[in-house]
Amino acid sequence: MTRALLLVLDSVGIGGAPDAAAFGDEGANTVGHIVRACRDGLADDPSLRRGQLRIPNLVDMGLGSALKLASGDSFGLGPCRNGAWGVAAESSSGKDTTSGHWELAGAPVTEPWTTFPNETPVFPDWLLQGLINEAGLTGTLGNCHASGTEIIKWLGEEHLSSGEPIVYTSADSVVQIAAHEQAFGLDRLYAICKITRKLVDPINVGRVIARPFEGQPGSFRRTANRKDFSVPPKSETLLDRLEAAGRPVMTLGKIGDIFAHRATGDERKAAGNMALFDLMLQSVPDLPEDGFMFVNFVDFDSEFGHRRNVAGYADALEAFDVRIPELFDILAPDDLLVITADHGNDPTWEGTDHTREMVPVLCRTVPQTGVTPLGCRKFTDVGVTLAEWLGLAGNGVGTSFLKNITSGGQS
Repeated sequence: MTRALLLVLDSVGIGGAPDAAAFGDEGANTVGHIVRACRDGLADDPSLRRGQLRIPNLVDMGLGSALKLASGDSFGLGPCRNGAWGVAAESSSGKDTTSGHWELAGAPVTEPWTTFPNETPVFPDWLLQGLINEAGLTGTLGNCHASGTEIIKWLGEEHLSSGEPIVYTSADSVVQIAAHEQAFGLDRLYAICKITRKLVDPINVGRVIARPFEGQPGSFRRTANRKDFSVPPKSETLLDRLEAAGRPVMTLGKIGDIFAHRATGDERKAAGNMALFDLMLQSVPDLPEDGFMFVNFVDFDSEFGHRRNVAGYADALEAFDVRIPELFDILAPDDLLVITADHGNDPTWEGTDHTREMVPVLCRTVPQTGVTPLGCRKFTDVGVTLAEWLGLAGNGVGTSFLKNITSGGQS
């Protein structure tokens, strides 16, 4: 059986991006700084001191080796023991989820996204007025850069009393709309997001995101019914090529939303990293020969990176790591597993936004014996390698490192 699985640990960067300074992120290092914080104690709350970060399975696959290659420091993580490992740099001009995933799938973003200035009010009048008019709203709240969890604390009660949705953004190319799932209505929230998607299409905004929440003032919480309304990729992706070749495709988590549901095959969702891991284990036996599974583990980013929660991020890494052997146990001979990331989100960094970083590329075949360095790669190299593993010819985007995996040679 020849299948391929691509697992994206959303925001698990390893520092060292050559152009990090251009994004204000020189010195950011998601994994490295989490390791250091666990070792030295967390400055924001010394009671959360945890001791060493325990991620032996990711380290065995090469995370520590990749960290050292990217940033010059392994932060005490050991070397690869069994796997093919490398690092990858992004060429797209953003440090957002959409750009990272598209480029991993062979479709770099060549046109800059529209982002909104970090000032208040943040949105142009024509956008909000158009939304108000087309959706029949009395007005909107927010109109600023904000953390999604914080803004519902600030404006949730006013939203309930006024009936006006909360519209905000971040450093990414995104318009986010929060509304109370019961009082405002989930279908109504989705409907105004569709209107917003149409309004921002001409200015190349990557995503409009519905952010439903529930609860009462003082205890608002976001629900699992987030929905992304994304612009479709501007060029052919690995998913498109697999669909054209009649290959089975299974996408788990938010992959369908990221690719605007184009060529995303059998879409399956679960709320939370561990529920998604359970779903992945349940789904692997359903993946036919020559099939491709694409999974995004979003909690690292949404629950811990953006919230600058170092201890929570560390716990999430350990919880993921301890389950890796369960996945190894159900992979078949000639399956290829690739674990990588789409950008960084250093929880020790200033602000609440993503950080421009290199990402690890950790590969394991079944069975895998030995250590194979893959060197410094581009995001697009991941997609073309997976395509070649599944028997598709290259399309001129990226350079495959498949021969390095299969021969044990060094690039």
